Amino acid sequence: MDLSNLRPADGSKQSDNFRKGRGHGSGNGKTAGKGHKGQKARSGGTRPGFEGGQMPLYRRIPKRGFTNRNSKTIVGINVDALEVFENDAVVSVETLIEQGIVKNPRDGVKILGNGELTKKLTVQANAFSKGAIAKIEALGGKAEVI
Repeated sequence: MDLSNLRPADGSKQSDNFRKGRGHGSGNGKTAGKGHKGQKARSGGTRPGFEGGQMPLYRRIPKRGFTNRNSKTIVGINVDALEVFENDAVVSVETLIEQGIVKNPRDGVKILGNGELTKKLTVQANAFSKGAIAKIEALGGKAEVI
């Protein structure tokens, strides 16, 4: 095998300049691959979703409510989940992901005040509940909003 023998795999290359409708001898003359008569032989097909006059699927399915495109998905973490960190550690969103506490931070991480905390930590997150701030600062730690 050398550079002079290289060629594309069989069937991988298709010509875009194939001339349809150029007579019987071309192998694709007369109807030019469109068959005989019918809607698909004409120019200007149907719009996407049209089902021949039957009530289309997008109109048959019930629609309920709406999704607010300005809403944010915040991941909540309780204070007791921070027990895995050593004393005087700096806890950020990245360290939470490394420990496996947070899998996908989405639009932000909020620390909630459920559970007990026994270690002094510097916690950096997008938001804190009042109870979480109280528990972190009661042990001499810091709650920093990023």
